[in-house]
Amino acid sequence: MTICQISDIHCGSPYFISDLLERSILEINELDPEAVVVSGDLTNAGYRQEFETAAEYIRRFDCQNVMVIPGNHDSRNVGYIHFERLFGDRYSCIEFEDAVMVGIDSSEPDLNDGRVGREHYDFIHDTFAKTEDKLKIFVIHHHLIPIPGTGRERNIIYDAGDVLELLADTRVDLVLSGHKHVPYSWKLEDMFIVNAGTASTTRLRGNTRPCYNVIEIEDGRVRVFRKYPFKDRELIVDFDARTHEYRHYEEIQGDGRPGDRGQRRTIS
Repeated sequence: MTICQISDIHCGSPYFISDLLERSILEINELDPEAVVVSGDLTNAGYRQEFETAAEYIRRFDCQNVMVIPGNHDSRNVGYIHFERLFGDRYSCIEFEDAVMVGIDSSEPDLNDGRVGREHYDFIHDTFAKTEDKLKIFVIHHHLIPIPGTGRERNIIYDAGDVLELLADTRVDLVLSGHKHVPYSWKLEDMFIVNAGTASTTRLRGNTRPCYNVIEIEDGRVRVFRKYPFKDRELIVDFDARTHEYRHYEEIQGDGRPGDRGQRRTIS
């Protein structure tokens, strides 16, 4: 099965590039994925017209299973009201034959910081616990662990430690997140935490480029690709959920000097 993750599209932002989003949607539809994940920050400031624009784009995904969760920008100006009207519940679960995916709203009204909240721990635990033999995927907007190049470590959610313990206890395999527009991946315990960049804006840090993620799952093997609109894709994570063997392709950024393109290395 194929799952595509797109994040931080920021409709309404002066940095929003419609061509990038339209191209990303076209490329994703060509993959014919079983699911599409939109992991927050659909809008720039949570206004109704921004949500309406985002909804029009998201309706273009030719996929029956589209999971949408809000981000911190979407909870500005009581934006969660428009989110629920257009996209439904802010907490959701999609179950497939070989996988289960749980999406959680980590946003707080008018705050950039986030939290899951202990009142939602039982939902997360019970959903994953009853599907023990399936690949477990957790979707959240905010970071669970710090991402390089994103500034203060306070960018992680307030209850990150408790949530990470919960996910480890329920043997979650893959976490998909967004928020700071920096694509990156970490391995923690037997779990990979994969952060998406922004797919359709020029709010980019350092040498990052607009991108989204493509997850391919076959016979317990999970491969995560970073895809650049209009350009090629690159493999960033390759692991076996049953044996926990993995290959992790870490990007080593250059120091910013002219001609320094950076390099990549494989960690296993």
